[in-house]
Amino acid sequence: MPDTGPIQNRTAQSPGCGPLFPTPGSNVKSTRQQLFEAVRAAGAISRVDLSRQTGFSPATVTQTAADLIATGLIEETDLPRREGDGGRGRPPVGLKIRPCAGMVVGVKISDRSNSAVVLDLAGQLLGSATLPAPPTARSTEEILTEAEGLVQAALQDAGRIGARPDAIALGLPGMVDFDLGRVLWCPFMEDSDIPLRDLLTARLGAPVRIDNDANLLALAELWFGEGRGLDNFAVVSIEHGVGMGLVINHRLHRGGMGHGMEIGHTKVQLDGALCRCGQRGCLEAYVADYALVREAHTALNLGHQSTCADDMLETLYRQAKEGNALARTIFSRAGRYLAVGLANVVTLFDPALILLSGDRLRYDFLYAEEVLSETRALTHRPGRPPTPVEIHAWGDLVWARGAGALALEFATETLVG
Repeated sequence: MPDTGPIQNRTAQSPGCGPLFPTPGSNVKSTRQQLFEAVRAAGAISRVDLSRQTGFSPATVTQTAADLIATGLIEETDLPRREGDGGRGRPPVGLKIRPCAGMVVGVKISDRSNSAVVLDLAGQLLGSATLPAPPTARSTEEILTEAEGLVQAALQDAGRIGARPDAIALGLPGMVDFDLGRVLWCPFMEDSDIPLRDLLTARLGAPVRIDNDANLLALAELWFGEGRGLDNFAVVSIEHGVGMGLVINHRLHRGGMGHGMEIGHTKVQLDGALCRCGQRGCLEAYVADYALVREAHTALNLGHQSTCADDMLETLYRQAKEGNALARTIFSRAGRYLAVGLANVVTLFDPALILLSGDRLRYDFLYAEEVLSETRALTHRPGRPPTPVEIHAWGDLVWARGAGALALEFATETLVG
């Protein structure tokens, strides 16, 4: 990516996985689970440091660790010597997650390509699969078949053919009721208000959770990326639609009804352009790929000629780079509407960081300095520094890894208790 000034591009990785700090109210979890999660977040940690970090007494840590070792969930490991210890004697002993103690699968379904990952309980990648997806609307049965094929392909890549995962999580775009496990609306599904979680559980023979894919992107950052040590942050994804995941107090925020943060369907223009959700004036109707395609069809003078959407977008982008004024105007307008959306996120939630992600960010007009300047102008308050914005540069599997994080949460509750 080109130099973006105040926009940063980082994908930091640290040992371990999961939030680095316990969420408020986490004391409702059992002592076993709190210590297990602290070990996983650290990657490897001594009993002394574990006691200091969690606030549990050394005796409680020692007893609980012995129980977790006996049940095969954690194991002892040599830790690096501390500087200045002379390098004599046995290396210090720590604790780490026993990788083969369990396995989960994370799945992402879309209208371009589907992906899945297999993770062990320590969050390490064991295998993955990416398969093409039809660009047309599919029935519920077709979605179930795609998910089943993805899980089997990922398990095969991991060398676990026939194994039963401890948990499976699946993400897809649209409006998802996380608590009820229902897909209320998805842009590429023929049916609506579908009990997809229960249907998948019966089909796959393993416990399943489903969620909006933007939430999974936020979970990927919270568990594996830039958000591990942040109290709060927002992830805005720009792909075939516009999505948002929000983390508050180290926890994914799904809203009071479990439907998540639908930034793409916030209104930026009354009686404006038609959105694929059926309403008018949504942010998505000005920024998402189908919005750019709609504008490109006119800008490129294609008339009724049928052209592949991806090819049309690439042509529009190339012409904008070459100085075509109309093509540049299309991207500029999309960027301005995106600035309005980002400004609303800052004003409503005051996040410590906004991460921009998604395939459409290769179109650098959407995150140009003009976009950030307008965002700052719309949110300027005396004495308040601008909210930092970073580009998320992970590959396509990040969505499935976020689903894997959701599956790890679920499996941990079940296996550790």
